[in-house]
Amino acid sequence: MATTPSQASLLLQKQLRDLSKNPVDGFSAGLVDDSNVFEWQVTIIGPPETLYDGGYFNAIMTFPQNYPNSPPSVRFTSEMWHPNVYPDGRVCISILHPPGEDPNGYELASERWTPVHTVESIVLSIISMLSSPNDESPANIEAAKDWREKRDEFKKKVRRLVRKSQEML
Repeated sequence: MATTPSQASLLLQKQLRDLSKNPVDGFSAGLVDDSNVFEWQVTIIGPPETLYDGGYFNAIMTFPQNYPNSPPSVRFTSEMWHPNVYPDGRVCISILHPPGEDPNGYELASERWTPVHTVESIVLSIISMLSSPNDESPANIEAAKDWREKRDEFKKKVRRLVRKSQEML
């Protein structure tokens, strides 16, 4: 008996088709492996007029089987220096946190994951995060300290990463 594709895989296939037909400025996305619609390769172009301007940053977006009820995880595979990116590359922004009340009380339920988010809205949120770091609850404490206390040092590290990302092309 043949299995039918899951709702999650059908939705992800539709989002992939939509992005292929109507690319969005600032990033490109596609499957890591054509046989797995649950794992995407995303390249984010550093937003203009930010410290990341001109950089090309790769990330893997991994979707759960119950997407869109639960958020994907996003991890930069390119080196990244940012208060909201863990040292291992995992992105920490509110919309990627599970839906509902925040057990730590930092976020409103309305700021967390909701099933209306798409690949496009997630990546645009990450681009926005690159433009304006939130150092109030950092994922990378060292980057947040540099951002707050040693801005010149922070800028130097990011410029180095931008150059490195350009050399990888």
